[in-house]
Amino acid sequence: MTFTREIKIRFQHCDPAGIVFYPRYFEMFNQIVEDWFAEEIGMSFQTMHVEHRLGVPLVHVEADFMRASRIGEVLVFTLRVVEIRTRSFRLAVEASLSGEPRVKAELTLACVSLGESLRSTQVPDSLRKPMEAYLKAEG
Repeated sequence: MTFTREIKIRFQHCDPAGIVFYPRYFEMFNQIVEDWFAEEIGMSFQTMHVEHRLGVPLVHVEADFMRASRIGEVLVFTLRVVEIRTRSFRLAVEASLSGEPRVKAELTLACVSLGESLRSTQVPDSLRKPMEAYLKAEG
C-alpha cells in the first residue's frame, strides 16, 4: 500500500533549460506529504498547525536524481512509510514517468511542538495509529 499522487511539471518548477530545478523537488515532496496527511492520516496541516500546535518539519533527507524531468511531463509520486520512531518518522518518496524513476528520496520528519520552545515531541497517537496501520499494510 503506497500513497500515490500525480504532479504535472510546470514552468514554475523549471530552470531556463526547461528541466526541473532540483530544489523544486523538495517542494513536491512536501506537497505529497501534506496530501498524505490530509487524505490518509486524517489530519490536515492546517488542523495540525493551527489547532494542535504541532509541526512535522523535515530534519533529514537523502535524495538521488536519476534522470531529468521536463516541463509538461506528469510524474507519478509514491510515498510509503519506512519507520516510525518515538519523535520522528521516515518516509520513502519516489517520482517516476512511465515506470522510469526520476528521483528517489528518504525523508525524516520530526514531531515538533509549535509553542515557544519549538522542541521535538512524541508522535501523538492520533498520528501514530494511522501511520502504524499504513506501515503494517506495507510490509
